[in-house]
Amino acid sequence: MADPMKIRASLKGDVAEIRVLMSHPMENGQRKDSAGNTIPHHFIQQIWVTVAGKAVIRGQTGIAVSRNPVFGFKVKGVKAGDEVVIKWRDNKGETREDKTTVS
Repeated sequence: MADPMKIRASLKGDVAEIRVLMSHPMENGQRKDSAGNTIPHHFIQQIWVTVAGKAVIRGQTGIAVSRNPVFGFKVKGVKAGDEVVIKWRDNKGETREDKTTVS
């Protein structure tokens, strides 16, 4: 199981600035280990974000994203105390979901 995501959601007016660090190896399938064997693909494929129960982002990533990626975005119409839920699924079927509240 992957480490918990680090999520920060702060309110400025009615806009939430959300930043998330996703702990994940994000292997592109082109590197080799110390024995010279190719390290297989292992990367986040899909990301979902909901705020106060409403889907605000549904996205896809690929092998070009670096290890432990950081994503940031702004969402309008948010208020303090709204719950932010971020979930990802990788190409091996592993998933992670974490939550925070807007402050």
